[in-house]
Amino acid sequence: MKRIGPLVVDYVDEEIEQDEIKGFARSVAEVEWLLLILVLLYLVAPGTVVESQKLVFGAIIAFGAFIMIFRYLNFFRPQTRFKIAVESMIMVGFITAVLLPTGGTGSPLLNLFLLPIVVAALTLGKWITLLMMALISACYILVGGDITQIMSLAGLSNILSQIAPFLLVAFITTMLANDIHIARSRIRALSETDELTGLYNMRAFTRIHKREHEKATRYKRGYGIMLLDMDDLKQINDGFGHEAGNRAIVLVANVVARLIRNTDIAARYGGDEFIILLSETDPQRIAEIAQRIRNSVQNTTMDFDGRMLRTSVSIGIASFPDDGADARDLIAKADDAMYRNKDLMRKPAAV
Repeated sequence: MKRIGPLVVDYVDEEIEQDEIKGFARSVAEVEWLLLILVLLYLVAPGTVVESQKLVFGAIIAFGAFIMIFRYLNFFRPQTRFKIAVESMIMVGFITAVLLPTGGTGSPLLNLFLLPIVVAALTLGKWITLLMMALISACYILVGGDITQIMSLAGLSNILSQIAPFLLVAFITTMLANDIHIARSRIRALSETDELTGLYNMRAFTRIHKREHEKATRYKRGYGIMLLDMDDLKQINDGFGHEAGNRAIVLVANVVARLIRNTDIAARYGGDEFIILLSETDPQRIAEIAQRIRNSVQNTTMDFDGRMLRTSVSIGIASFPDDGADARDLIAKADDAMYRNKDLMRKPAAV
């Protein structure tokens, strides 16, 4: 996410999304093994009545084989929410197969349906959870053995009253999952955002730059690094106070955000320095954007206590792969170019 003051531009971070899915996938694997263990413990418990042990053990073997092949033998390598949805439906099928010979809707194992419900609610969102509940309701009717009961109002009411606890768990878990997702998004934004400007901080920029550099190296694409340094922030602070200096920093940040693309990334590099990553951009285009930013900053005024203030920036640029193949070297070269530009601006013009 790239934030500029009140302006918020969503930036889809595939890396974080993939990490979340991998974490969900590990949890789903643990739930699957838990489900298998609970069924086995039920079978060895004293007084357990099973009408068809072949069906139960066949379901256990098939489910165990599914876990091993689907997950641990990389039958479905990418970790996606679709994969989690498939696993959740297989869990529902396994529970249904186990319920048939162990008492149907009166079986103590009926509450195992809560496991795929919770998995769906936590990882797949409300609509998929709703579909999962529809599937479980159909399986419940199948296990009950009397499909005609849904044809009458009394029978349908009886079914709804029996699956109501499942619906309640699905509803509450989905709400909690949504609240957790919102809270995590806010925490992530705060941890990756510069408080004053709303730009990325260097922690977030470094992570994104690493990913972009790897992608550019793999696909032989160019990108640019641009470093900006405000020329007169000290004079503004000394003459008008730090509030004026902070507003000048925000002014430059807003200009940068306005002139770069949504695919580009801007961050606050230091006190009065900024860094920009220009994705899939050639050196000429990088130089054009730098000049446009420089001109726009110089032409933008800031009203502070009735005084119209201006500022300017020195800019250094570097491009991949022309200026180096290492990500850190590119930043160093852009930094050197920026200070050369600043020194050039300080020299008096020849008479």
